[in-house]
Amino acid sequence: MEHAHVNPQHALEEILRGTEEVLVLDELEARLKEGRPLRVKAGFDPTAPDLHLGHTVLLNKLKQFQDLGHEVLFLIGDFTGMIGDPTGKSATRPPLTREEVLENARTYEQQIFKVLDPEKTLVVFNSSWMGEMNAADLIQLAGKYTVARMLERDDFSKRYASGQPIAIHEFLYPLVQGYDSVALKADVELGGTDQKFNLLVGRELQKQYGQRPQVVMTLPILEGLDGVQKMSKSLGNYIGIAEPAEEMFGKLMSISDTLMWRYFQLLSFRPWSEVKAWRTAAERGEVNPRDIKMKLAWEITARFHGETVAHRAQEAFVARFSRGQLPEDIPEVQVQAPPEGLPIANVLKEAGLVASTSEGLRMIAQRAVRVDRERVEDKGLRLFPPADHLLQVGKRRIARVILR
Repeated sequence: MEHAHVNPQHALEEILRGTEEVLVLDELEARLKEGRPLRVKAGFDPTAPDLHLGHTVLLNKLKQFQDLGHEVLFLIGDFTGMIGDPTGKSATRPPLTREEVLENARTYEQQIFKVLDPEKTLVVFNSSWMGEMNAADLIQLAGKYTVARMLERDDFSKRYASGQPIAIHEFLYPLVQGYDSVALKADVELGGTDQKFNLLVGRELQKQYGQRPQVVMTLPILEGLDGVQKMSKSLGNYIGIAEPAEEMFGKLMSISDTLMWRYFQLLSFRPWSEVKAWRTAAERGEVNPRDIKMKLAWEITARFHGETVAHRAQEAFVARFSRGQLPEDIPEVQVQAPPEGLPIANVLKEAGLVASTSEGLRMIAQRAVRVDRERVEDKGLRLFPPADHLLQVGKRRIARVILR
């Protein structure tokens, strides 16, 4: 098997790349040295996935484990979804029907196998063991964990202290998630930093059931295109994995040079040693960061659209920005923008391309405004700092706008 040929030290360096916390590192090192395929689990919400690059941080880590010869357990929490997850919410999520869960699972598979190897991925549903449990079994499971430990969870303790109700079934959610690790005999469980409590419940329950406790790995939440807020559809700072290739390529090229290294760390499969060498070269001024960013944009676009389409997206991007198609002396304007970004009409006004925001909105309505050569259709578009955009109003008004 592949993993037999991998240097354990190299394997560890790749696995630790971009991780926030590993509990407990010594245990992970010991298991990697055993030379057997580890069972690596990650749980996913059964609500309809429309994945963006932020969601793929976890998938990429699973893929690294696969490339090292380990087995991935992609768990869809359909039973937990029917309870409704209290995670980080003061109100509970509405439960889903069985049909909705299965439909969402199919959508997941279409998207996740753009990253994961279907041959080395086991898609499992926690209803397949939880559905077999009777009331007495569930009460027995509940006897393995204390209320005091449950109240250590941040959102539970805050709600308890402020007198907000916590329903008993909400305590069952982390217990069931933890029991999934027992049922699957997981060696490692991955999750976002916001999942740490639930992952540790799994570790504790495995001890209670006489199993070797899993290693818990938490991964950071990816910042969006603005480099400040977490990537999210509602903030408009996201790159969806189903977006057209040219849009994906262009958005990746729009990120700041600083954010680029964070994206390399969490989204790229390039060897970490290679990325570090590029960073050193860029800091010494030996290479233009834009050329390195082009490699990142190409890699991510190729992952979701294939190499041929990624090449076309790159050529289109280069053509749009090549000097031959633009005036030689494009003015450069600095615009101060708050972290939450500025509406496009305000940016046009601040950059001196329109006399007022109302003129800016009128020009958008007339389809006369372009950002990075793409026509702007949405008056609500916001641009986030730090960024460097080519803005055009009509044919003659053009400026390179640097948002700070």
